[in-house]
Amino acid sequence: MTAKGRWWVYVVLTAGLLAVISPFVWMLLSSVKPAGEILGTPPTWLPGHVTGEHYRSLFERLDLATYLTNSVAVAVAVTVGNMVFCSMLGYVLAKLSFRGRRLLFGLVMGMLMVPGMVTFVPLFILVSNVGLANTYSGLILPYLVQPVGVFLMRQFIGELPDELIDAARVDGAGEARIFARIVLPLCGPALATLGIITFLASWNNFLWPLVVAQTEDMYTMPVALALYSVGQNSIDYGLLLAGAVVVVVPVLLLFTFLQRHFTQGIATTGFR
Repeated sequence: MTAKGRWWVYVVLTAGLLAVISPFVWMLLSSVKPAGEILGTPPTWLPGHVTGEHYRSLFERLDLATYLTNSVAVAVAVTVGNMVFCSMLGYVLAKLSFRGRRLLFGLVMGMLMVPGMVTFVPLFILVSNVGLANTYSGLILPYLVQPVGVFLMRQFIGELPDELIDAARVDGAGEARIFARIVLPLCGPALATLGIITFLASWNNFLWPLVVAQTEDMYTMPVALALYSVGQNSIDYGLLLAGAVVVVVPVLLLFTFLQRHFTQGIATTGFR
């Protein structure tokens, strides 16, 4: 296809980009609009009067430090856990031969097809029965290993040359040392991809923290925003939009920092 013939591709991509970023731009601009202007008819993009009242209200009404600390602690713990344990399981399923390996991988694939709502209630009952409700452990442990992470790491590690691992075994290295010194350093793109996906899902998780966190000191940011922005007869959209901006910024920074590794991880993950 010639350069002149590709103009329509750029048009479609530009239209798609505008469709994706438009809600975020409107969210940012509306967070500095007065309350009456946010729901004004017809709606406007640019604020007629810029105000920081919603951000002041956000910091005054919410214990932002506590909620952000809870969100960061849970998201980081879940992300690190998935990166460590999913890569371990991925290595076992990709490079070790043992009876039942295909069956185990089939179970992982089967778990990918099970909707989260199916296991939600049994999981909550289990967490409550072992006394982990309203604790960090209750928020973290159920999501510490995810099937999608195991699948992603297994596919990536499966593409690594077997000669590297065989050479290490000949030199007398054990499986743990091979994994830590050879396999893991080569998994940077896949780990970055898994880290972004897991962090984003954990950071935005609403329903599980809403159920498990039963006191305000355990709330995460999405839960706190939902509870404090919704009144008995009205919704404080300004507070909600300002909080959404605060919640989105860390995710954008993380993706910007790891974007190159993320795209490389997606492009190099094969399907063996």
